[in-house]
Amino acid sequence: MSDYSHVPGGSLKFKGQSDKKKKKKSHSTSDRSKVEKEIALKEKEKEKEKEVSDYDYDSDEYDRERGTSSSRLPKKDDHESKMTDAERRFLETQRKRREQRVKELAKKTHKDRVSELNAKLDRLSEHHDMPKIGPG
Repeated sequence: MSDYSHVPGGSLKFKGQSDKKKKKKSHSTSDRSKVEKEIALKEKEKEKEKEVSDYDYDSDEYDRERGTSSSRLPKKDDHESKMTDAERRFLETQRKRREQRVKELAKKTHKDRVSELNAKLDRLSEHHDMPKIGPG
């Protein structure tokens, strides 16, 4: 037992690692106050958004109450104005393909779809057939 009586304490040391301990950064009160201010600003913005969402943007009542015109309100086209030409073309192509796919699906009945699936399965090789398992 004397061989195992001494057990060194502390963490393991790696090569090239100095014995200096890293100082922990203390959170100063100025950092906390900045965070609290940011949180307060975000809450105020949320309240404003909530108030704005309760109104109908197109109504004259909203304009009269807020003293704003509907032209200063954010539009849906703002996002599109930030897109590049390639992005606009891509989205337009996607939309056209989606419409084409919907038109083709609308033409077919359920019976047509089932018959097409059966025809496709018939064309597949025997490799894809379900194996017979069990007696019978």
